[in-house]
Amino acid sequence: MSEPAAILFFYGSLKRGLSNHRLVAGQRYLGDATTIPAYRIVEIGRYGGMIRDDDSGLAVRGELWAVDEKCLAALDEFEMGEGLWARRPVDVTGHNGVQSYCWTGARPVDGRTGAVWPFPENES
Repeated sequence: MSEPAAILFFYGSLKRGLSNHRLVAGQRYLGDATTIPAYRIVEIGRYGGMIRDDDSGLAVRGELWAVDEKCLAALDEFEMGEGLWARRPVDVTGHNGVQSYCWTGARPVDGRTGAVWPFPENES
């Protein structure tokens, strides 16, 4: 892979072993990572969406990936096509210049939230 176009933090279905990981085939896994405790994952239907939560945020756990221009363009279309997601800078412990796809829609009132997706069965 040539020079990466972006370093992305994946916290949901793009992680290794999950349903949409195929979209990052051929890209470079940089390792597991954790955000500063200023985010949380909220349940959005059958997926999780990360939001900024400065008041009661959690250290969200996920993976860092270096992706090339072609992959970044495909991920942007996949993640942001419906307009309720945005690629934004995120604060990841020990790393600079990281971005992630964050939820920008209304926060569900009664949905589960947490620091890891998929949610453990006993987490609310």
